[in-house]
Amino acid sequence: MSDHLWLHFAKHGPDIAPPVITRGDGVTIYDDAGRSYLDGLSGLFVVQVGHGRAELAEAAARQAGTLAYFPLWGYATPPAIELADRIAGYAPGDLNRVFFTSGGGEAVESAWKLAKQYFKLSGKPGKYKVISRAVAYHGTPQGALAITGLPAYKTPFEPLTPGGFRVPNTNFYRAPEWMRSDAKAFGQWAADRIAEAIEFEGPDTVAAVFLEPVQNAGGSIPPPPGYFERVREICDHYDVLLVSDEVICAWGRIGSMFACTEFGYQPDIITCAKGLTSGYSPIGAMIASDRLFEPFDDGSTVFPHGYTFGGHPVSAAVALANLDIFEREGLNAHVKRQAPALRATLERLYDLPIVGDVRGEGFFYSIELVKNQVTRETFTRDEAAKLLPHIASSLFAAGLYCRTDDRGDPVVVIAPPLISGQPEFDTIEATLRTVLKDAL
Repeated sequence: MSDHLWLHFAKHGPDIAPPVITRGDGVTIYDDAGRSYLDGLSGLFVVQVGHGRAELAEAAARQAGTLAYFPLWGYATPPAIELADRIAGYAPGDLNRVFFTSGGGEAVESAWKLAKQYFKLSGKPGKYKVISRAVAYHGTPQGALAITGLPAYKTPFEPLTPGGFRVPNTNFYRAPEWMRSDAKAFGQWAADRIAEAIEFEGPDTVAAVFLEPVQNAGGSIPPPPGYFERVREICDHYDVLLVSDEVICAWGRIGSMFACTEFGYQPDIITCAKGLTSGYSPIGAMIASDRLFEPFDDGSTVFPHGYTFGGHPVSAAVALANLDIFEREGLNAHVKRQAPALRATLERLYDLPIVGDVRGEGFFYSIELVKNQVTRETFTRDEAAKLLPHIASSLFAAGLYCRTDDRGDPVVVIAPPLISGQPEFDTIEATLRTVLKDAL
């Protein structure tokens, strides 16, 4: 291992030797010793079309041979123009304006900055606050971190950008006991907490609500029935922007290009990244409505914000080739057909006492681990801190790369490449069973 590489979100020390991953092929990754692993997390919710797609590398090489780089700072490139047109064609409603970034955290940062400036230009300069959900992760830049609902991620970097406030998330498994028989009532209750927070902070101070269609941190938390319909009503009533943070959920992860369409709501902004290129080159995007762009379309007003590598021509070319694969191979339809089988396969694990809940949508699932399946008693923080690393290392040793997560209640997260099917689901379930049955 290099003495100079500083890993992300990782512990370092003289006795720590991280695995070195050298190549990938389809749903399989390989380390430097030649061992193979099923990629049960799509890298990091990214490699939608699988590893080793030569046509994506070839698209990058072709573009680099023509124009390897030029910024979008007052200039345009053909790949960026074409990709923006194509994204706008997939996006719902009037989300027709595409602002490119290098990744997801930058897209979230861009959305908050746009919301602030939009309201200033609209004569409502006091609207700057953002509401998001407890335990939700929205990125690590200072603004995105203020939207993130994970105190442990924020404390080392305080003071943060002011204006971030939290409401309850939609984990129905952990709903108050009196609500556990009525998911729709729970969804209404959770959505109404957003209205309550807006009223408490003052409607003239709140600019936006940031929500993932399916919340990642805390374990693939889907929205209850009617939740987003009620949130949309609340945002409209208080003139607050609804931002659909789809950095994970867009580009087929739930079975559509954008997950908001699956759950029947129209956001004002979508943030996305990850699966847009299947990870073959970095890119992200903020997609805004025509209404939000209008104040900037007067020949003089500028959105003073951007990134050196936002909309990089090579990344844009790769994204276009990736979307060609989506359409040619019908990956969204494949996810919709196969998602019930993935759910059913993972639900076999309910016969293990440690499995409390299996939840998610599309190809994005989590298994919540419990001490007592009947009472839903969870592990203490100290217990989870010992248990989850052991489970993660055991799964990896058994040939499955996935993720354990203790940012909420402890879970194992499964998000295989979108080309996966029943053989991969069976391997994931069998490996999880072998490791989890001996975990307690």
